[in-house]
Amino acid sequence: MAVLLLIKRSVRKIEQVEPQAGLLNDSSSDANPSLAEAVEPHSQVAVFDGSQPLAMTAGVSLSPFTIAYQTYGVLNADKSNAILLCHALTGDQHVANSHPLTGKPGWWSALVGPGRPFDTDKYFIICSNVLGGCMGTTGPASINPATGAPYGLDLPMVTIADMVRAQAMLIDRLGIDTLFCVAGGSMGGMQVLQWAALYPERVFSAMPIATAARHSSQNIAFHEVGRQAIMADPDWRGGRYLSEGVRPAKGLGVARMAAHITYLSDEALQRKFGRKLQNRAEPTFSFDADFQVENYLRHQGSTFVDRFDANSYLYVTRACDYFDLAGDYGGSLARAFLGAKSRFCVVSFTSDWLYTTVESRAIVHALNAGGAPVSFVEIATDKGHDAFLLDEPDFIATTRGFLRGAARARGLSETGDAKP
Repeated sequence: MAVLLLIKRSVRKIEQVEPQAGLLNDSSSDANPSLAEAVEPHSQVAVFDGSQPLAMTAGVSLSPFTIAYQTYGVLNADKSNAILLCHALTGDQHVANSHPLTGKPGWWSALVGPGRPFDTDKYFIICSNVLGGCMGTTGPASINPATGAPYGLDLPMVTIADMVRAQAMLIDRLGIDTLFCVAGGSMGGMQVLQWAALYPERVFSAMPIATAARHSSQNIAFHEVGRQAIMADPDWRGGRYLSEGVRPAKGLGVARMAAHITYLSDEALQRKFGRKLQNRAEPTFSFDADFQVENYLRHQGSTFVDRFDANSYLYVTRACDYFDLAGDYGGSLARAFLGAKSRFCVVSFTSDWLYTTVESRAIVHALNAGGAPVSFVEIATDKGHDAFLLDEPDFIATTRGFLRGAARARGLSETGDAKP
C-alpha cells in the first residue's frame, strides 16, 4: 500500500441549480415528497432531447430523458481530475451533501470531502442518479411526455449497461473525455465493471467494491421476494399507483426489510441486538415487535418508503438480476477486460455474504487474464455488505492509498492539477 498523503482541509465546494418547475402542484408535492423529488429534483439536471436518444439493451430508444446529478470540487484546466461515483441499489446522487428528503448526511460522507479519500480540494466528484431511479433521473415515477402521467411500468426495462451509457452521455455533456477514476460499491460496483468493459479508454482507474460480475441465483431470489411483496400490496394497482393517488407503502416496506437483512452479517446483528427485547422486560406473547431487531427492521421499512419509489425498486433490482458481464462476452469474463489499461483496485469484505470474496476473486482473475493492472484487498470486518458505507478504517485507508498512487501515475499534483 502506498504511503498515505496528508491533505490540507478547506471548505467543500458544491455546485447546485434550482429544480425543474411546473410538473407538480403543491398538493401532490405535499402528499408524496418522494414523487416531488422524482420530477423536481434538488440537483443539477441534464436534459437529453429527441436529438439524443438513449439506445437501450431491450432494443428500444428512450427519448427524451433526464439525468439528475451532483458535483463537488472543481474541474481542473485539462479536465483530468474527474471522478465518477456510482451509487448502490437504493442510493442516489446525494453522496456528500444533506439529503433533500431525509436531511441526513450523504451516503458516502465518510469518504467524500476536503482531506478525505475522494478529496474535493483535489478532485472533481460527479455522482448521478441512475436511470430507473427516483431522484430526478428518468424512472418510472417520471412524467411520460407521451401521456402526461408517470411512466409506471411503461418505462422500458433498464439494465446496468443502460445506466452506464446514460452516465457516459452526461460525462460527454460535461466535456470530459477520460475519467480519472470510476468507483462504487454493490450495484455501483457493477456499474464500475460495466464502465471498464464498455469504455476502457475513458477510465484511468477503477474501484469496484463489494460487488460481483453477475447476479447469483440466490441474489435474484432475494430480489424476487422484495418485488413480490410490492406487487402483492393492493395499493400497487398494477404499477399505476401514482396516477391513482396511492402508494404500496406496506409492500415496499417489507421489501426493504428483507433486503436490509442481506446487507448485514449475523455477527453484526448479534452484536447489536442479540435477543434483547424492545422496551419491555417480558415478551408480550403477541405479534408486536417484542425484539429489538424486529423494531429495527420495521423502522428501516417505514423510513424507506418516504424516500423511494416502489416501481423504481422493481426496476433497479431487475437491472441487477440481468447483470452478467461474462454473458455479454461469450461467457468469458476475461474477454470483457481484454487489453484493459485501467488501474483496478478490487475490494471485498470478509463478512459480506451478499457479494462474497469468491466473487471478487473471480473479477481479479479475469482482470489478470485480460492483462489489466489490478490490486485486491479483502478487509476483515463483521459489518457485512454495508461495510463500504460505514466508517471502516482499513477501507478508508485502502481507498486513499489507491487514489494517491493513481494520481501519481496520472500526473496530478497536490491540488489536482496536471503536473507541467
